[in-house]
Amino acid sequence: MAQHLKKLLNENQELLPLLAKAQALSALQRHFISVAPPHLAQSSQVQVLGLQLGTLSIAVANAAVAAKLRQLAPELAAMMQSRGCEVSGIRVKVQVSFNRPQPKPAPHKLSKTAQNALNELSLKLKDSPLKFALEKMAKTKN
Repeated sequence: MAQHLKKLLNENQELLPLLAKAQALSALQRHFISVAPPHLAQSSQVQVLGLQLGTLSIAVANAAVAAKLRQLAPELAAMMQSRGCEVSGIRVKVQVSFNRPQPKPAPHKLSKTAQNALNELSLKLKDSPLKFALEKMAKTKN
């Protein structure tokens, strides 16, 4: 899918600036993550917004991360300059509603032993919502 989109953007002259901007932001994001402390640069907490007149704007998920990044901003800007980025300063914005999609956790699967135990327990119970729930859980496929 990404290759098809990239091909479409490359072939359309009107969309080439959009592709260049997206690639530049992606490169800045990678550079920032590589120079920032790992516990602060988690991709789920920091997002590069853009670079304007040498000022790199980033959005963070909470005020604690923002405060620490503001303290480190001069040092981080210098490290980015050493990597060839034209960054003279860093502006940090807190965007509480900024959330990257989190991966869905894999559903928990019951072992055969657990399924058998649930089934045996449900057989000992009288008809009730609990009994029906246990039977349903025991029948789920791995």
